[in-house]
Amino acid sequence: MNKIPFTPEGLEKIKKELEYLIKVERRNVIKAIEEARAHGDISENAEYEAAKERQAYIEGRIQELSGILANAEIIPALTKVPDKVQFGVKVKLLNLDTDEIVTYRIVGPYEADPSNGSISLYSPLARSLIGKEVGDEIQVDTPSGIKNFEILDIEI
Repeated sequence: MNKIPFTPEGLEKIKKELEYLIKVERRNVIKAIEEARAHGDISENAEYEAAKERQAYIEGRIQELSGILANAEIIPALTKVPDKVQFGVKVKLLNLDTDEIVTYRIVGPYEADPSNGSISLYSPLARSLIGKEVGDEIQVDTPSGIKNFEILDIEI
């Protein structure tokens, strides 16, 4: 499997979620299953079924996160502002079609949250930005049509 890029903060978030699932959620769901079993016949026990479904979800998520961590590659935090857009930077853009100014941080796919200003390195916008400089204009083909941007600033 290919390495998955992460910022140091993003990798720490994944580690904390995994630790929480293992140390807290896994134990809680085992207790819930035991309590549901104590109610008698499990063939028609909704609490038991719900707890087993929750257990399956938790175990699946633990496996998923373990796989992600096994293939994670930390991209070191930048210490100075680069001349060109790269992984980990914040990019201030002017939408040339709407005159709206937006700022995005380019992160790994498991850290991306566009509503909070983080976009995946593999998104169409980030792919169009990588290697560009302040003042460059880019054109991005999005699901809602072609959008035009100018790079106003690059920050760390």
